[in-house]
Amino acid sequence: MTISLQTLLDRSIQNMGSGMNSVVKASALEMIKRAYKEGIYAQISAGYRSMEEQAALFGQGRFYSYKGKNYSSLSKPKVTNALPGQSFHNFGVAVDFFLVTEDGKTALWTINTKWKRVAAIGKELGFKWGGDWKGFKDYPHLEMTGGLFYSQMNAGKKPSLTLKFKNDNETIITVPPKTEVASEITKEPSKNKGEETIRSIQKTLNSRYDTDLIVDGINGPKTQTALIKALQTELNKQFNKKLVMDGKWGAKTKAAIVTVEKGAKGNLTWILQAALYTEGYNPGSLDSIFGKGTESALSKFQKAKRITVDKKAGKATFTKLFAA
Repeated sequence: MTISLQTLLDRSIQNMGSGMNSVVKASALEMIKRAYKEGIYAQISAGYRSMEEQAALFGQGRFYSYKGKNYSSLSKPKVTNALPGQSFHNFGVAVDFFLVTEDGKTALWTINTKWKRVAAIGKELGFKWGGDWKGFKDYPHLEMTGGLFYSQMNAGKKPSLTLKFKNDNETIITVPPKTEVASEITKEPSKNKGEETIRSIQKTLNSRYDTDLIVDGINGPKTQTALIKALQTELNKQFNKKLVMDGKWGAKTKAAIVTVEKGAKGNLTWILQAALYTEGYNPGSLDSIFGKGTESALSKFQKAKRITVDKKAGKATFTKLFAA
């Protein structure tokens, strides 16, 4: 069965997050629509990235602290040289994309004519493509900066961007430049911000595991840390693993992992469901019951991460969920 356009759009909207520039977001979705008409199945894998999330990425493989918090993760390989404020993802004007198979179940990373065609569509819509860069080429990357530099965006300047296509109402949307600086996600957000299921996950983590999260509906590193702490807590309580409940993924936590499979019920299953959801794989209801929805989401996640698709959550699956 061919994946529906709406599914690709829904996945992409979720992966872009709530901090996207409206023109960039609309243009990315239009790119997916145009590619779909040509029989190419594209999906956005990343969009807005908070400064804290950028700090966590930069801290992989090196010593690093940001605003007094340690983000060092020496057990992981380096994945970026961009500090917080040195990635256009931090300002919601960049996206990453990839292709999927016709059924939408497997990610495709080969840079072929279809991949380049999607990039070309993106360029027609106003994006600059990382595949055109001299030296290091970032093939999944598209950005729309309006000619601004990092320093200008860090100072609060917003790019003036215009859609290169007409929307459903035949109206061209223009986002004028603004001077105010966007608020940090660590501040108390308005009640209308964020994504409701993430808010529910954060509330549950606070009530069960005393994680003291701000319930903002934003899927950031603090929510991931809280999920790891919840996992460590359950492994200690149910299996007497004696882990330090520090919310950090390490060798001891990995070694303590037990396999969660179809039919399982309880808090460990809920943690698996929540972790899959935060990675963009919706298990349906977060009901603490490992049923068909959880099995389907897990299978898709395992395929995308290129690990054994056994529909069981063991060390390999939890490592992919929490180690990166």
